[in-house]
Amino acid sequence: MFEYKPMTKEIFETQWQKIIDTHPGDMRWVNWRDEYRVYFEKGMSMPFAILCDGRPIGEVTLLFSPLCKATGGREILADGTTTANVNALRVEKQYEGQGHISKLVKTMEEKATELGYTYLTIGVTSTHTRTKAIYDHFGYTELLFSELDEGEIVEYYRKKIG
Repeated sequence: MFEYKPMTKEIFETQWQKIIDTHPGDMRWVNWRDEYRVYFEKGMSMPFAILCDGRPIGEVTLLFSPLCKATGGREILADGTTTANVNALRVEKQYEGQGHISKLVKTMEEKATELGYTYLTIGVTSTHTRTKAIYDHFGYTELLFSELDEGEIVEYYRKKIG
């Protein structure tokens, strides 16, 4: 049975430990977990999960604050009142192409609307054409800006919700 819902602290810890375990010795994942834990605890973000029989198999996080590292202080990406940023949208490989990401995105967008947000933003590396096509399918079509990040062009898109 599949569920799509905001994470509890327990689900958050389980999901991140699984990610860390799949990247042994790569401390970036430990650091990112710690960073996102702080955002979650301070109400600067809301993580969502895809659960399969109670076990997390996918996730997405809404970042509300421009103070979150991924938004880089840019209120155009997240301002805490009208605009939130979609971050870390992923599902385990064996569950791809089964509609789970679509259902998770719908759940996340409904919650963002309920919280009073009117815009969501998302970033994608320009060479990730499959991911870009998926975001386009979800309605993230308004190009806000592009920037060079670690040698790659990242494009940021916006969608009006609600």
